Amino acid sequence: MSTRTNRRRLSLVAQTAELSMAVPQVMAHRLGRMAAAGASPSARDREEFKLMVDEKVAAFQESWLAMATQAVQFQQRMALQMWTACWLPLAQPAFGRRSMQRQWNEAGLAILGAGLAPVSRRASANAKRLTAL
Repeated sequence: MSTRTNRRRLSLVAQTAELSMAVPQVMAHRLGRMAAAGASPSARDREEFKLMVDEKVAAFQESWLAMATQAVQFQQRMALQMWTACWLPLAQPAFGRRSMQRQWNEAGLAILGAGLAPVSRRASANAKRLTAL
C-alpha cells in the first residue's frame, strides 16, 4: 500500500474521529437550548437556530462541490490513461505503473475525504464556539 493511500486513510480516520466527538457536543448544546427556549425563543436563540440551518446548507454545498471536483479530476486522469493506452501502447507501462484497482481505491478515498472535510471543519468550529458560550 502506498504512503499516499495511508496518509489519506489516516486523514479520513482523524476527520471521522473529530466529527464523532464534535457532533454530539453541538447537538446536546443546541437541543438543550431549544428545550430551554420553548415556544418563545429569544432573539439570540433565533439567531443561533438560523445559523444552524444556514451552516448545514453551506456545508452540504461545499461538500458536494469538493466531491464533484475530485471525481472530475479522477475521470480526467483515467481518460488520459485510456487515451494514451490506445494511441501509445508501448508507452503504457510508463503511465500505468499503479494498478487500476489501486487508482480507484485512492480516488474513492480522495472523494470521500474532500466531502467530509467541510462538514468536519464546521462541526469542530461549532463545538469550540458553543462550549465557549
